[in-house]
Amino acid sequence: MSGEVNLTVSLNKDNVPVTGQPQLIYALLEIMPTEVMANVQMPLNFSLVLDTSGSMSGEKIQRLKDAVKYVIDQLGDDDIISIIRFSSGASTLIGSQRVRTSDKQSLKRKVDQLDADGGTNMAPAMRTGLAEIQKEWSENRINRMVLLTDGQTQGESDCLKMADEAGRKRIPIIALGIGTDWNEKLLQDIGTRSGGQADYIAKPQEIGQFFQSTVQAMQAAVVQNAVLTLRLVAGVTPRKVWRVVPIIADLGYSPISDRAITVPLGELEKGQGQALLVELMLTGRQAGNYRIAQAEVAYDVPLLKLTQEKVRADIMLGFTLDPALAQRVNPRVMNIVEKVTAFKLQTRALQEAEVGNVAGATQKLRAAATILLSQGEADLARTAQQEADRLEKQGQMTAEGKKTIQFKGSKTVRLDQP
Repeated sequence: MSGEVNLTVSLNKDNVPVTGQPQLIYALLEIMPTEVMANVQMPLNFSLVLDTSGSMSGEKIQRLKDAVKYVIDQLGDDDIISIIRFSSGASTLIGSQRVRTSDKQSLKRKVDQLDADGGTNMAPAMRTGLAEIQKEWSENRINRMVLLTDGQTQGESDCLKMADEAGRKRIPIIALGIGTDWNEKLLQDIGTRSGGQADYIAKPQEIGQFFQSTVQAMQAAVVQNAVLTLRLVAGVTPRKVWRVVPIIADLGYSPISDRAITVPLGELEKGQGQALLVELMLTGRQAGNYRIAQAEVAYDVPLLKLTQEKVRADIMLGFTLDPALAQRVNPRVMNIVEKVTAFKLQTRALQEAEVGNVAGATQKLRAAATILLSQGEADLARTAQQEADRLEKQGQMTAEGKKTIQFKGSKTVRLDQP
């Protein structure tokens, strides 16, 4: 079977000038499950690992209970859930089990028993959550841990060991931090090392929205083990591969020959897929149209018993002697290039602020704010500008500002149809 995934390529320029100098070209690769996959949905097997320490009291714990009960309502009879709570210690609120309709009210009554008390010790709960997921782990399920915390934990090195173990066992962790008192580097490392990701919940009333979107993303993940292979012609060199949808991230790449690289992509979600921005350096050519590369995406669809299906697209580019033709750009691709530029500036600014380079961090934050404002990202631009002013005057940024820039700054790309 074929046709489960569509691959399209757009360049920032369809033509470049004939010149003896190296040139940079940007290729936007959009990889999307097709309508063939509309009715495919893999059953879930996941564990909610929830912080119920004393700092979660009040609105946080109530909003958390509401969010978890919403999740239960959205699950089908073949979905499997477990719920682990942690404070100073860890305990299993709901062991790994299928979510049958007849059991939902009973499960929600157990969720109502959650209360907030004690300190924060995350690693034992992560270990318990992994054990619950492993009981029903399957290639034909979406296996996940959803971890939520609002504070600093003891035993951070043990948490990272659990993240490494989750990565080896192919159980990505979605690490969610609520408020401003948690360690963003730790949660990011947990997400990255497990093959998952981290995110920032600014206010308790946003917990439900994040849980809803997390479950919807799991339910939409129909294509598995996607891998991009980029085969290049002589004189074309890869520089960077960025994922820009669903979030901006530097994916890196692995050479498999002197003219080919691979990039693991993981899962593709219905309705969203992934988009990549590939930076390519070109040597000069005579006037004419050339294939400079071929993109290939290999993927599996376990529920349809499909493995190593492939979709390909040629990357074509013209070299021209016409200056007017060479100056024409694709505004859609250039818009994404600018968003990635803003993200890079924000990331470097945070790194420089961390090591005390106030002048460098301030300059980059203001440059990022200018780009973001021109892109219509007014709220994020305002935050970047305010934090630049605060950094210049007080020598430090706020915890809320840093987290907003770090996590919201990776979500600025929203692709319109070409």
